[in-house]
Amino acid sequence: MLFNKTRAQEYMHRCGVDALIATSPVNITYFSDYRCWIDPLFKAYMMAPGAPSDLDPTAAYAIFPLEGEPALVVSPTFAVNASELWVQDVHIFGDHGLDDSLAMPALSDTEQRIFDILHRPQQNATPTDALLSVLKARGLTDARLGIEMEGLSPKAKDAIEAGLPKAHIKDCSNLIRLIRMVKTEDELARLIRSAEISEAAATEALALARPDQQIANVVQHYRQQIAKDGADFDHFAFGMRGLGLATEPDYTLTDDDILYVDYGCIYEGAFSDSGTTLTMQEPSETLIARHRALRECVEAGVEEMTPGAKASAAQAAMWKTLNAHGITASSPHGHGLGLEVRDYPIIVADNGQRIHDGCVDIPSDLPLETNMVLNLEAMISMPGIGSLHIEQSFLVTPDGSRPLIPQDRTRPVRPN
Repeated sequence: MLFNKTRAQEYMHRCGVDALIATSPVNITYFSDYRCWIDPLFKAYMMAPGAPSDLDPTAAYAIFPLEGEPALVVSPTFAVNASELWVQDVHIFGDHGLDDSLAMPALSDTEQRIFDILHRPQQNATPTDALLSVLKARGLTDARLGIEMEGLSPKAKDAIEAGLPKAHIKDCSNLIRLIRMVKTEDELARLIRSAEISEAAATEALALARPDQQIANVVQHYRQQIAKDGADFDHFAFGMRGLGLATEPDYTLTDDDILYVDYGCIYEGAFSDSGTTLTMQEPSETLIARHRALRECVEAGVEEMTPGAKASAAQAAMWKTLNAHGITASSPHGHGLGLEVRDYPIIVADNGQRIHDGCVDIPSDLPLETNMVLNLEAMISMPGIGSLHIEQSFLVTPDGSRPLIPQDRTRPVRPN
């Protein structure tokens, strides 16, 4: 189970919320484990020309109440994806669209469960109608509801407010992000596997790099390897002669290339994100010294990553280390990792801002907690010369932190 139920309940008690409602695809997955490839992609105009570009026609909702069982609202077309979730109370809306005119053979238990969901009597024309029906059945029409407003279309928001005139509705978009910061055993296992797949694929792909070859060949090999292990591609970015980061240009490697690479995949919804430096020949002593400074920079940040420490402390240590080496043209920082490539906390200098919505209002310089998964990264771009990069993933433990998986960043990668 991805959802950190205990942490959610603690926040709900603290914030005075009777139920949380997720509306975006990523948080519906977090609340229920339900995933469907089209949910983050489909827009209203794709079925109704002239309609806005919101997700309302295929929208879903996940409901987690303080009391009682959680619930899920999904499109009947994709309800089969909810057949084996930990959330058992699944609701649909609209016409199931099935042709029931032929005699049906015996179904497996899982198939029968979906059949029963699809044929359960219901009067809900839209996903929001189904949500309102669930809340009514649970006695939550006048409750204190935390709703993720960022994933809600204006039309759906208006319908919810009109259908719940007595409810106390609060935006909980940032509250959910705070819940997601600390990983469950399930999410942690997925993050570890995602990182393992990505690191192995990148190691093999980078070993194939050669001067006069297109870097697209390296990227394609990375894609193929992660696919063999059941992961989806997220990104593979590279530096171009120290002039910036690229994902699309048809770049041909040269004899003197030394370049930033950053790569990541998605395994069962969990993101990996890491990076290293690729060089086509032995770097100069000057570049080796700068790469060593990056390594010491990350190590200094790791030393500060302990439960209770502010996120800014790690960034400050990284920045201080680079400055001690005379390096000022860099932006060492870090970020959480989870069901998005960047989760809270964001490891940067304290910007004085606040993380707030209708439920929470706290400083953005968040304290670290056990079972956060954090990335630290630092790079140097030198126009016409190349770019250096180190990015690694770490798990915050009760006593400090440790690498999420083994990731050797001792020296730049140089293919044989």
